[in-house]
Amino acid sequence: MNLLDIVLIGIGLAMDAFAVSICKGMAIREGYIKKALVIALYFAIFQMLMPLIGYFAGYGFANLVENISHIMAFVLLCVIGGNMIRESFSNDKTDENDDISIKTMLPLAIATSIDALVTGVTFAFLETNIFKDIAIIGTVTFLISFLGVKIGKVLGDFLNSKAEFFGGVILILIGIKIFMEGI
Repeated sequence: MNLLDIVLIGIGLAMDAFAVSICKGMAIREGYIKKALVIALYFAIFQMLMPLIGYFAGYGFANLVENISHIMAFVLLCVIGGNMIRESFSNDKTDENDDISIKTMLPLAIATSIDALVTGVTFAFLETNIFKDIAIIGTVTFLISFLGVKIGKVLGDFLNSKAEFFGGVILILIGIKIFMEGI
């Protein structure tokens, strides 16, 4: 995978965090910059940690399925992307409050990065530099999450479900690209 692929995967994975960041941004009353930085940092750290865990968990059996890795990557990314698209139409909305305590942010960071764990398993099947990739994904997530807080503060909840939808579409398109390259 090239740099553009990783950036696009990072954008796709960051859409859950973006949607939550918008909700958090809508609720921020004071201390906007500090809270935006903390929110973005939580999401970035977990978007880096989860693919790393998934990569090492998947690396042990990557050699066994090398011939079908493009199919597995395609399926995993399509499942993650499809789930994100499905969730974008859900009526469940994140609780809107400006609390950035560990008690609040840790579950949000974990929940928004579960798909990154599965993506890390996918990376184990591909020839990739996982440390470079997670650094890019973390940077993209940080920037997108910070921007999400700002957008939430300014525009309200207009983009919430649309962000998750487009993130899902990006992951599916990357999955199709990987599949086509493997044929």
